[in-house]
Amino acid sequence: MKQKLLFFIYLFVGLNFVIAQEIDKDLLLIKERLDSIQGFQAKMQLDVDISFINMPTKYADIYFEKGKAMQFESEDFIMVPKRGLDLSMQQLFKYPFITVNRGVEEVSGVQAKKINIIPTDKKADFAIATLWLDTSSKRIKKSEISTKKDGTFTVLMDYNDTEDILPKEVIISFEIEKIKLPIQYLAKNMEVDKKEMREMDVKSGKIILKINDYKIQ
Repeated sequence: MKQKLLFFIYLFVGLNFVIAQEIDKDLLLIKERLDSIQGFQAKMQLDVDISFINMPTKYADIYFEKGKAMQFESEDFIMVPKRGLDLSMQQLFKYPFITVNRGVEEVSGVQAKKINIIPTDKKADFAIATLWLDTSSKRIKKSEISTKKDGTFTVLMDYNDTEDILPKEVIISFEIEKIKLPIQYLAKNMEVDKKEMREMDVKSGKIILKINDYKIQ
């Protein structure tokens, strides 16, 4: 009896391990769509929602070429968290990973499949990521990425229509004290309330990107 019980325990653990090794099929479809993009350029508007920062709306041109980091040109601002600009998700998929299905959750009115991405290569710069997939439109609705050095980023994406794979709006939420982003150098014409910044126990913020006029290759 004891041997039978041990057999079923090993069988159960083994089956769960095999299931965990399979890459989610809906994610593979979305990845295939993103991988088909060779490059694009677009116009971007940037707003900051951080209580101790006063900054007017900024504008930039953004450029992406497959295999390279996103680039932007602007006379208004200098830098943004790199996670918010990885619209192709190429950094997330750069190294081997496994996925685990976590069910379904509603995100901005969309019933989204929730999955964990767990990298299997130590070179990956994140420990775990959670994606919410809009399976009907084959695109990513939301992501939460726990990096090894820069804290956790949550990225919420909105789209113009059901055909689009690239978003019209990206809202990046992040922990300010954990990212390597000097706030005072975020942009020109920006005021920082240093007293309020020092008094805050948890320093978090949002960057809102509105993107239009895509030219996709």
